[in-house]
Amino acid sequence: MSKAQLIEMAKHNIAHAKQGTIEQADQVMQVPADHYFRKDRWEQEVDRVFKRLPLMLAMSCEMPNPGDYKSLEAAGMPVIINRNADGEIQAFVNMCSHRGAVIQPPGKGNTKKFICPYHAWSYNQKGELVGILSKDEFGDIDKSCYGLTPLPVAERAGLIWVILNPKSTLDIDTFLSGYDGLLAHFGFENWHHFDQRTLRGPNWKIAYDGYLDLYHLPVLHKNTFGPDFPNQTLYYEWGPHQRVTSPDRSMIELENKPESDWPTAPMMNGVWTIFPHVSIASFDNGGRGVMISQLFPGETPEESWTVQNYVLENAPSEEQKAMAKEQFEFLKFVVQEEDYATGLKQQKALRTGAKDHVLFGRNEGGGQKFHGWVKNILATEDDKLNDLFAQKKQAAAE
Repeated sequence: MSKAQLIEMAKHNIAHAKQGTIEQADQVMQVPADHYFRKDRWEQEVDRVFKRLPLMLAMSCEMPNPGDYKSLEAAGMPVIINRNADGEIQAFVNMCSHRGAVIQPPGKGNTKKFICPYHAWSYNQKGELVGILSKDEFGDIDKSCYGLTPLPVAERAGLIWVILNPKSTLDIDTFLSGYDGLLAHFGFENWHHFDQRTLRGPNWKIAYDGYLDLYHLPVLHKNTFGPDFPNQTLYYEWGPHQRVTSPDRSMIELENKPESDWPTAPMMNGVWTIFPHVSIASFDNGGRGVMISQLFPGETPEESWTVQNYVLENAPSEEQKAMAKEQFEFLKFVVQEEDYATGLKQQKALRTGAKDHVLFGRNEGGGQKFHGWVKNILATEDDKLNDLFAQKKQAAAE
């Protein structure tokens, strides 16, 4: 079914490439400028978006083996993700049940036990409390009641989603709206995680707006890669998740082949965004690769942090390593010195209050849909979230 969707998107792309057209939103959209800096609005976004929805916090290729783990902080929540001895992915609040100390520092590794650095309480790969220092002197407690606090987690399409609320009843598959079936065509579970870094950026929505915007490519990136790309955009949606691409005349040649022979790789081009914070952009530089960007709000409304992961389809040769390193450094420059430098200046300008709203044109439907989803989610109570995503999932299936 998902391959059929890729073919339909390719046909749609070819039709627009032949006509030199794109689909447009019904009207120009206004978004209040203070949505990018007002503190109470930002706090609501952190609480009702980032702390309620599944976040893509890791890739399967980062922890392929039993005992592998990844420790990180997401939206203020310390998290441990690990693959247990049965090969299952689990996620926990990174907090000791004794006195709340953070157990594992940020990073990756492999271990059979998680040992608290404060009083050496230990937990097995399933998060169960298995060791209490000087237990006879400490006193009797029921160890089964004091394991690590589990978080809802799902591994799909070689990616790992975690919900930061331990009590959440949101179904991750309903939230994904079938999008993971399309992402599965990358085959990320067998890819090679090459490198990772973190960049500081502006308000998280300013940064995310850029993921959905090809309109700016020939202008802002005129001295890097922009001249090679048109500013026309096609959007495809699965619930809140969107694929962003341009009409591509090179795909017209596919029409000369049976649909069953259409190769998957070119039909996966473009930018695949995962709401509310991930962008997957494809590149080919001596080997197929993608940059998976994970965006998180910072300590204030006017700050965000982006974790950039460069992932290669195959383990690279020495020559390919050099090419991949060069490409990753180039992408750092583009994002840090062009996209985010512009965004940080934009942030200051908006803060002046000189304009009370910003605009998303009819050709910027992706940004319109994104801000619409943020608005709807903020207005939806916990017990209605499943219904919100289920409706969109059903609409996409039809």
